[in-house]
Amino acid sequence: MPTHEVSLDGYIGYFALEDWWASAFTDDERDHIVTRFRPLDVALDLQTSEAAPTSPTNPLTHGRITSTSQTAIALLLGLAGWFAGEKERPIAHKILDKAFELAKEGARTLDRHFLYSQAIQIFYKDRDNPAYMSKAIDACVRQIGIAPEAAKAFRADYPYDATLPSHKGYEQLAIILEKEGRLAEAIQLCEDADAQEWSGDWDRRIERCTKKAGLRAGS
Repeated sequence: MPTHEVSLDGYIGYFALEDWWASAFTDDERDHIVTRFRPLDVALDLQTSEAAPTSPTNPLTHGRITSTSQTAIALLLGLAGWFAGEKERPIAHKILDKAFELAKEGARTLDRHFLYSQAIQIFYKDRDNPAYMSKAIDACVRQIGIAPEAAKAFRADYPYDATLPSHKGYEQLAIILEKEGRLAEAIQLCEDADAQEWSGDWDRRIERCTKKAGLRAGS
């Protein structure tokens, strides 16, 4: 994240995303994005002047930002969430593609954790398309792969909260495996999530899959 004052406009300028912004979207898409995006916490990041409106209409490209607590990945995964509707998801996919690109560059563990969670939710909406189903599964696997590291990061960042949050990767992949009849794999996945102490109804899922496996074995 930049540590010095940046004179470019909005979040796009602050995070040096101008080239991506110009090349990834059409003029109509950019207009739609800046009209749709209305984060509640934007006032915390923007420093206004006589030349800038008190309530910027376009925090992505307008308003001088001198500092922000979020990272570029956090901005993008949050931005993608505004375009999760069926007709808007092509925009969300482009945003997530850029976030995944940035995640290759030594991103923070929790940034990657939350990115994968958002990606799973958005890609799985298009699960009838094999390409997006594959992307959803890949995001599950990626998030599960950093789960022990993410658990440590959560406990370090929130030392007074003994309970880990839910884990979308474990949960969604368990659902997929159960639907595919891969019950032993689903059970093992739930056992792993439970052992790592991620919140979830793991015991109920394990019980249901165990019963299904028993019925199948006895048929």
